[in-house]
Amino acid sequence: MNILILGAGGREHAFAHKILESEHCDQLFVAPGNAGTAKIATNVDLKVTNFEAIKKFVLQENVTMVVVGPEDPLVMGIADFFSNDENLSEVAVVGPSKRGALLEGSKERAKEFMSMHNIPTAAYQSFTAESLEAGKYFLETLKSPYVLKADGLAAGKGVLILEDLEEAKIELEHMLVNSKFGNAGEKVVIEEFLDGIELSVFVLTDGKNYKILPTAKDYKRIGEGNTGLNTGGMGAISPVPFADEVLMKKIEERIVKPTINGLQKENIDYKGFVFIGLIKVGEEPYVIEYNVRMGDPETEVVLPRIESDLVELFQSLKNQKLNEVNVKISPKTAATVMLVSGGYPEAYAKGAEITGLHDVEDSLVFHAGTTQKDGKVITNGGRVIAVTSFGKDYQEALKKSYQNVDKLHFDKMYYRKDLGFDLA
Repeated sequence: MNILILGAGGREHAFAHKILESEHCDQLFVAPGNAGTAKIATNVDLKVTNFEAIKKFVLQENVTMVVVGPEDPLVMGIADFFSNDENLSEVAVVGPSKRGALLEGSKERAKEFMSMHNIPTAAYQSFTAESLEAGKYFLETLKSPYVLKADGLAAGKGVLILEDLEEAKIELEHMLVNSKFGNAGEKVVIEEFLDGIELSVFVLTDGKNYKILPTAKDYKRIGEGNTGLNTGGMGAISPVPFADEVLMKKIEERIVKPTINGLQKENIDYKGFVFIGLIKVGEEPYVIEYNVRMGDPETEVVLPRIESDLVELFQSLKNQKLNEVNVKISPKTAATVMLVSGGYPEAYAKGAEITGLHDVEDSLVFHAGTTQKDGKVITNGGRVIAVTSFGKDYQEALKKSYQNVDKLHFDKMYYRKDLGFDLA
């Protein structure tokens, strides 16, 4: 079959790498892709939100499966666009309907869903510019630190955690009145701060059945010791060492099952990934957020650990037969280190040549923000390269990744050297 992956990052390169292992894949296209996907698949110059152009390409190339990487096309309703078009309705789309994607598209909707289905999460209220003063008053009722979340999509950067009450009030005003996060911040969710350690649980579902995929822990902050600004992710480890059988049973019974049952009760068409961002407070799991696609850089550690045929798993979603397919997971640990452009997540330069890619041994290199120019691979984004390695534990896997990172170079290259520091 001919398969199209939508997206341009490390997540999409990891999908391409895994899908090409399947005997069911004849031709693989990635739109728009990057320098890494160009080496193993065919890059196509399409915008992920230009549904008409995607339709034209799918029909022209006889594409029978579309794997949606990023959140934007899902929130904009690409799955509905396909299912409502008689020429496209037989194409398998890996990703939820627009209504399902609201779990990521609106923080308020996600909180309401959790409340309706008794899924443990932090206490919250949401506010608009009109209720700014009520929002400031609500902040006064909470203990420090204060959590402010832009309701809409803000590329993973719409969450502020602030220690000082007055600063929290000022930032709330910046978000609601001065559009700090653009339209994403027209509504802001303020929630109680939960103190614990975070992890991500990934679930594949056909809307009725589900499979729990490997857990992962990512590192969002730019600075070592989890300091500085939030990024799209500086690295990840899978599995999470503290996610033992007892915790995973709680997560499945209290969070995963009620989530999938909630989708069914609300008649939400959902065929794809549920990425559950969790926090372990004491011994109890709470949901921080839902995402409706795989995470980045978590995909770069989760997919390499799946030994089953990914295309077969995806094929089972369309007819709700996921329960008939087995998921085999490698017992090894995977660790990925993300190399980023100097200045990221704020202003950074593009166009620096990347050297040393051919010197990497015994690790997977996933391109994120790269492109090709004059036969050279150059930087084309904030997060540039993810280096993933296997080991018997996270220390061994990280050591291998760092050894290979030392072979790579581009101008002002930066990466965190302390991944896994909070797991010892």
